[in-house]
Amino acid sequence: MQSTKTALVTGASRGIGKEIALELARNGYRVAVNYFDDPAPMVEAAMAEIRTHQPASIAVQADIRSSAQVTAMFQKVISEFGHLDLLVNNAGVQTWKPLLDVTEEEWDLVIDTNLKGCFLCTQQAARRMKDHGGGSIVNLGSGCNKLAFPSLVAYTASKGGIEMFTKEAAVELGQYGIRVNCIAPGSIESERTRQEDPDYAGTWSKLTPLGRAGTAADIAPTVVFLASPGASFITGQTIWIDGALFSKAQWPYKK
Repeated sequence: MQSTKTALVTGASRGIGKEIALELARNGYRVAVNYFDDPAPMVEAAMAEIRTHQPASIAVQADIRSSAQVTAMFQKVISEFGHLDLLVNNAGVQTWKPLLDVTEEEWDLVIDTNLKGCFLCTQQAARRMKDHGGGSIVNLGSGCNKLAFPSLVAYTASKGGIEMFTKEAAVELGQYGIRVNCIAPGSIESERTRQEDPDYAGTWSKLTPLGRAGTAADIAPTVVFLASPGASFITGQTIWIDGALFSKAQWPYKK
């Protein structure tokens, strides 16, 4: 029997987004995998892996900075799935540069992708969930929700904004049975973070109380939980998945 659970995950052709999509597929969700400018072979490989768990999953190309493209993406998802139970706002970018050197174009890229994209997708999802009896929205935050990271000014501003947007959306959308939560990962080893620091796992395992860096597989199960009946009274919250890294009194790391 085909699953009735449906999800859209933005930025899901690689990294944390891909692992979230995989975990949702393993748990019976038909998944719409959003991507923007990733190479076709990467997207095809991700979809092949996801479809081994849920053949009805689809790929949807869209730039989440564009309201027109976001609208078209949701129209395609609803056309394919009929309804949407879960939105995961995962897509994000960052620019490593001191505040005094950040250009307007770099600021706009990060804010428009991370924060505006979260807003546009949430609005489109909530309008449809409202008419379907409710749903769940999970936003991806960061340690930047809590602490200032040097040379990550636009990213920090966007992720702090996502945390407050999560709370606001939870308050306004609760009346429709729509729950909105935020997941804030700590040090997560990935292809991107290894490019930033070839010894990423070694660097962060020394700073993290649990003694290791996180992985995408540490994030995905919490998304499934937050969308489940077991989390039916959880909304407006930020869940930290950081090995207690951001519970420390001081921030000892510099890029």
